[in-house]
Amino acid sequence: MPITPRLALLALALALAAAGAAQAQDRGTLTPKPLPPLANPDDPATPAKALFGRVARPSAGPAQAYGSYAKGCFSGGEALAVDGATWQVMRLSRNRMWGTPDLVEFLERLAAQAPRVGWPGLLVGDMSQPRGGPMLTGHASHQLGLDADIWLTPMPDRRLSRLEREEMSATNVVRADRLDIDPDVWRPEHLRIIRLAAEQPQVARIFVNPAIKKALCRETTGGRGWLSKVRPMYGHNYHFHIRLACPGGQGACDDQAPPPPGDGCGEELAHWFSDAVLNPRPPKVKPKPRPPMTLAALPGACRAVLKAP
Repeated sequence: MPITPRLALLALALALAAAGAAQAQDRGTLTPKPLPPLANPDDPATPAKALFGRVARPSAGPAQAYGSYAKGCFSGGEALAVDGATWQVMRLSRNRMWGTPDLVEFLERLAAQAPRVGWPGLLVGDMSQPRGGPMLTGHASHQLGLDADIWLTPMPDRRLSRLEREEMSATNVVRADRLDIDPDVWRPEHLRIIRLAAEQPQVARIFVNPAIKKALCRETTGGRGWLSKVRPMYGHNYHFHIRLACPGGQGACDDQAPPPPGDGCGEELAHWFSDAVLNPRPPKVKPKPRPPMTLAALPGACRAVLKAP
């Protein structure tokens, strides 16, 4: 198959997703050090991630999301408690356990329901920074306080130590050849917890590795409507990514378009396993790296969110 501009862009997107997955497994530290202050924080060329990545606390004021999932921010954020009866937060040194109140309430509720489907509790990975915005490393999205990564590792029956939360890895459920799930690791409970999340009305999307989507398509019995929300994306073999819809009445929050009709288990899924996608040839002309996003690319309200007390 010839390498078209579309395939070249897809290859780049897959490489970025894979890089994000690797960073999601990077170890944290027991002694996080604050970043040094910026010499010229008011310079219009300063990357927005350098500004939002240095804010340690949420802004005051009412909860409001501004912009889109990959170009936005939020005010009035809340932190998910580090420990709950049916959840534990991982990689505490990242300070990414923040979200809108809607996301925090959703995760607490989903965690409480998880044992009913045989999943003892959630290990919660990255949510958002205290005020959202672009992150210094990893995700392009997670900017609105409406995204959360849930590890594909069931919560153990004990409290993990701080060291374990920083150093242990999530479970890779994808086979080495990337064509299917690893039968030695994948369990029916994986399907049930993803289905439980997808069936919640607030959920707009769930992103999983294409091999996981294949397993869900093959193993689902009964109603299949929830599968339309589950979208394949490389880099999600250790966790599944939950994205909530914009809360009602928040007109400054840009929702995604509804997912395509159908369960997504046909030709569109098969494309993810084609050789052109699994083993893309590098483009003849290497694309120029995009300049980092600045505050000018975000909604104007994000400037006020950044400077708010």
